[in-house]
Amino acid sequence: MKPSKDKANRMHVMHLWSWDEVVKAIPYMTSIVGSLREHWLDVLTAERAIDKAADQHGPATRKQMIDQQTHQDEKQRAQVKFDDALEELTKMDVFLLDPIRGLALIPHRHDDELAWYIFDHFTPRGCIGWRYHSDPMDKCRPLETETTADIENSPAT
Repeated sequence: MKPSKDKANRMHVMHLWSWDEVVKAIPYMTSIVGSLREHWLDVLTAERAIDKAADQHGPATRKQMIDQQTHQDEKQRAQVKFDDALEELTKMDVFLLDPIRGLALIPHRHDDELAWYIFDHFTPRGCIGWRYHSDPMDKCRPLETETTADIENSPAT
């Protein structure tokens, strides 16, 4: 049997980030995660406008139909921008956890186990901690003293 050339069937080896790579990439990740947040909020805003228009009773006027189509177009544009930014983040092997809160996970190895740096768009340092893959989702272990010094002394911040 021939191997499939379908993209979905290809294996992807996830890049495990070193701390130095994370420190250098924080400004770029801040930009991408910020864009993801804004585009997601635009999607939600357009959905709310669509829902609000749908709640009106009676036959729709011409203006209401035009407004509804405008909101649908706005939602679609925002969704495409969100998807493009998400693809850019995913290509870096960084995974969006919560677009509203600006959280993403960066894979790395800690004590020979898969672990995740927790990126927070709203903190000046970027990374707020880390967790093992097997930890509960809300677990956030503190960064070591030397790693936080790396962020604070980085010329990029």
